[in-house]
Amino acid sequence: MAVTTSTDIVEKVRSTPEERRATAIGIVLVAIAAFVLWVFALGVDSSYVSTFNLSLPGDPDLTWAVSSQVLSFVVAAIIAFIGGWVLRRTHVKWTNLGLAIALTLFALAFLTWAAADKSFSLVGMLRSTVILSVPVTLGALTGLMCERVAIINIAIEGQLLTAAFVGTVAGSAWGIWAGLIGAMLTGAILGLVLAVLSIRYRIDQIIAGVVINIFALGLTSFLARRVLSVTPELNSPGRFSSHKIPLLGDIPVLGSMFFNHNMFVYGTYALVLILHFGFFYTRWGLRSRAVGEHPKAADTVGIDVYWTRYRNVVLGGLIAGFGGAFLTLAQVSRFEENLTAGIGYIGLAAMIFGRWMPFGALGAGLVFGFALTLQQKLGILGTPIPSEFLSMTPYLVTIIVVAGVVGRSRPPAADGQPYIKD
Repeated sequence: MAVTTSTDIVEKVRSTPEERRATAIGIVLVAIAAFVLWVFALGVDSSYVSTFNLSLPGDPDLTWAVSSQVLSFVVAAIIAFIGGWVLRRTHVKWTNLGLAIALTLFALAFLTWAAADKSFSLVGMLRSTVILSVPVTLGALTGLMCERVAIINIAIEGQLLTAAFVGTVAGSAWGIWAGLIGAMLTGAILGLVLAVLSIRYRIDQIIAGVVINIFALGLTSFLARRVLSVTPELNSPGRFSSHKIPLLGDIPVLGSMFFNHNMFVYGTYALVLILHFGFFYTRWGLRSRAVGEHPKAADTVGIDVYWTRYRNVVLGGLIAGFGGAFLTLAQVSRFEENLTAGIGYIGLAAMIFGRWMPFGALGAGLVFGFALTLQQKLGILGTPIPSEFLSMTPYLVTIIVVAGVVGRSRPPAADGQPYIKD
């Protein structure tokens, strides 16, 4: 007869970190399901109908009307099912997928509750999500370019802000294309400054980035008050117009969301594709990743570690400059003090959320873009949520992401470490 020892019992109850995380997420999802049931389903009148407009002005009218209470009941049941499935821990690798589906359904239930007995443009919100995701995604790609070669770029915020200012002035004086070029060159110059401080002088990379951010905020605020307020004609650069892609732009719902935008949106899509191909299918990408993981080994096989780092950080600065130009040449068409309002830092969180991958950065950018849009649209709907809490939405999402809701993310092994050649 077999004897069960205490060691056997310990082995049976011992679980991996992934299994413990799955258990925690399962419990959270069950709690979310209960919240949806109690607040969103039972908290509204059964006669309320939420009406979602699925078209933009000028497009064929398309709406979706649904009972606010019934949809919330259905969503609560599905989230509870997903939570129970995750709790079983039989498919730990699918935990993130279950979490993503559950959070998407929660967002749908929340919008249904917010739009109860009202009409709400769902496509308009999703289109705004795509637009507002652009600077976040570009910030994440900037950080990715730098951290793939082990340079931590905290200065994304300053690069975006300074590029936005230069883009405004140059665009007002010589046209929007001159503004775009000036903004990108400004981002590249600040990238070079960060590279010199981090690589040549080996200053702590986080401190160097913070210094650049503080300098950028102070300089642009000073110049905005002393120059732009006195000479308003330098603060009206115009903006790039939107262009519908033939055929694709005519697809119902998706066409308005993705294929009727300005060049910055299309440029962001292109950059994601180019960087994904570059990092994983070219010699440049292989060398960049080698420098980020093990610079000494890369140096041993003949890769110039210093040059690779300089090049990537400056190229990342060009991307940040492109993002800064978007803010003033496509979004608001003028410069205001502290225009970025933390977008650079949110971009860093998006980079971590996306696990240092170009497509991950795009997906994370869309998540944060949705949070930024939610902040704006809920104020229009007149929900009982205080405006102060609405303004906190994107930053709460940032905290949740950085805290590791999506699981542990492993940065490049040499990230943040200066390299000293023997």
